[in-house]
Amino acid sequence: MIKVFGHKAPDTDATGSPIIWAWYLSELRDMPAEPKLLGDPNTEAKFVLERWGFDQPEIIDGVAAEDEVVVVDTNNPAELPDGINDARVIEVIDHHLLAGGLTTRGPINITIRPVACTATIMNDLMGAEAGKMPDKIKGLMLSCILSDTLEFRSPTTTMTDRALAMKLADELGVTIADYAAEMFAAKSDVSAFSDAELLRMDSKQYEVGGKKFRVSVLETTSPATVLDRKDGLIAAMTDVAAEDGVDEVLLFVVDILESEATLLVPNDTVKTVAEKSFDAEVTGDMVVLPGVVSRKKQIVPVLAL
Repeated sequence: MIKVFGHKAPDTDATGSPIIWAWYLSELRDMPAEPKLLGDPNTEAKFVLERWGFDQPEIIDGVAAEDEVVVVDTNNPAELPDGINDARVIEVIDHHLLAGGLTTRGPINITIRPVACTATIMNDLMGAEAGKMPDKIKGLMLSCILSDTLEFRSPTTTMTDRALAMKLADELGVTIADYAAEMFAAKSDVSAFSDAELLRMDSKQYEVGGKKFRVSVLETTSPATVLDRKDGLIAAMTDVAAEDGVDEVLLFVVDILESEATLLVPNDTVKTVAEKSFDAEVTGDMVVLPGVVSRKKQIVPVLAL
């Protein structure tokens, strides 16, 4: 049985896309496959699963040498389970920069395209067979696109993403604005999570100038709910960094409605990152970055020390 999974700290795309591709492999290509997760999905992803009638996939923490694997929504070994380079990876489908370090036993299918969402790529790879998707799979695909594009607000959004989302919404009888508002409301409810859990909720590791960073993004329609916890979050950064083997945690609280991010600034290193990366003037323990909403396009590519 092929295992299909995305990255650690799964968001909606890393939760929905494995289900979409496992359905396609199993139902249309006669290649039995199962979706898996590498962690507990965020609140938006859980809402989406319930909304479209899916059980949460099994969470795994490693893979074995005999496992056949399809990796989606990442190609970075740091975001993948232990043993990934020993497993039989047969395909990668992604929309992020090529990280390097992932090795395979032989030639494989690799599709990495500059669109906003992995599910968008999957629809294209299916070709005419995409028309065979049941409504619940279409609903997942629509959800992935709306989440990754922040309802088309993100600069990563392409005409391909937008056109596909509008087509799916029309076929499903869904109003995009209303459904996206439901998704973002679910994403914004973080009251049940500890400070450390929030720092890891939507988080990826990168190395910049010889330092390792955990770059965390919290997208919300209610940024005050998160920023009211600023002191606790800053205090938790030291422990999270030590436990996860990184030098610093960068937390960007993205205001979906205002299209801006607030970066918490716990020390001089993060202050330097803010000033050199975003040309920001930092005078306290947080700084607002107008127009910054995308980790993939506006945060990670410009990080500097």
